[in-house]
Amino acid sequence: MGEKHAVKFPQEVLDEYAALGIDLPSLFSAGHLGERMDIRVLEASAERVVATMPVEGNTQPYGLLHGGASAVLAETLGSVGAMMHGGINKIAVGVDLNCTHHRGVRSGLVTGVATPVHRGRSTATYEIVISDEQDRRVCTARLTCLLRDADPAAGA
Repeated sequence: MGEKHAVKFPQEVLDEYAALGIDLPSLFSAGHLGERMDIRVLEASAERVVATMPVEGNTQPYGLLHGGASAVLAETLGSVGAMMHGGINKIAVGVDLNCTHHRGVRSGLVTGVATPVHRGRSTATYEIVISDEQDRRVCTARLTCLLRDADPAAGA
């Protein structure tokens, strides 16, 4: 946990941030909670965000993947997609998350894939499908983010 891994970003996004003197891969993370849960973002663009999360360490008392862990993975992926859509002048803030849990998982990795449902000027909605290692759907989620103007003075 906590080791560095490469995130695949579209070149135009890397160039946009580099023009501002920002190294996006070193800046980017799944946040402190995502790091504790060992969420690893593998690919990030406005069109598709992919990440994995281990079941171990993210279970409820019955030994199954915790539904809240799936929600954290889903919100992370949808927020990253919304952030990529909004670009450097916007921040993405989750305002609605819905998760339907389809099956329990006891071990291995789950993979989440976020794809856009709607990408507007002030909101972005993503569907997130979380699957187990046998490619069986574990959870389907939908996240809507508000896109707010970034406040450079606040560091956002």
